[in-house]
Amino acid sequence: MDQILLYSDSLTWGIIPNSRARLPFGKRWPGVFENTLNEDGKNVRVIENCLNGRRTAWGDPFKEGRDGSQGLAQVVEMHSPLKLVILMLGSNDFQCTHDNNAWLSSQGTAKLIHIIRQAPIEPSMSIPEIMIIAPPPIIEPKGYISNKFAGAEKRCIGLASELEKVAKEHSTHFFNAGSVTEASVVDGIHLDENQHKTLGKAIAHAVSSSVF
Repeated sequence: MDQILLYSDSLTWGIIPNSRARLPFGKRWPGVFENTLNEDGKNVRVIENCLNGRRTAWGDPFKEGRDGSQGLAQVVEMHSPLKLVILMLGSNDFQCTHDNNAWLSSQGTAKLIHIIRQAPIEPSMSIPEIMIIAPPPIIEPKGYISNKFAGAEKRCIGLASELEKVAKEHSTHFFNAGSVTEASVVDGIHLDENQHKTLGKAIAHAVSSSVF
């Protein structure tokens, strides 16, 4: 059985837009992804490490532990051996507490790639492959998160392109979630249930053709 680590934020955790509720595993994209691969005969186990508000390499002034670069090496060590690590981060880099642009966010993801490849795994275990997933572009934030993400739809412009450059530079796999789904119109950032299904199946196809 191959293990795949998903290192992400609330888009993957499965928060229901404009709520504090969570979709069940089989209806959020990690579950759709795992089930689709297993139905295709790949025999995989998905490990979710998804934290609401997680940035790539910045902290949250109001909540501890949101810097995604902190503790990542130990997460990789903990769950090894891993076939693949999927990074889908960046949306929270554009919260109003940060004056980031797409290039800066992409450099945060580049930092995470280095951490994964230098993690202190056992000598007999292989360094996992990495796939970068660009989250769907943020549209106008709505609902209770609108203040937190004020202006994010402008700051995030070009993120997919910058992440694709990082993927090429560091020889990782790349998938643009925005090529198959938009962000939810409910809050402008997260994913609706049907969008989780679409994304999970699309990522399973991408992983099946490029990793296995």
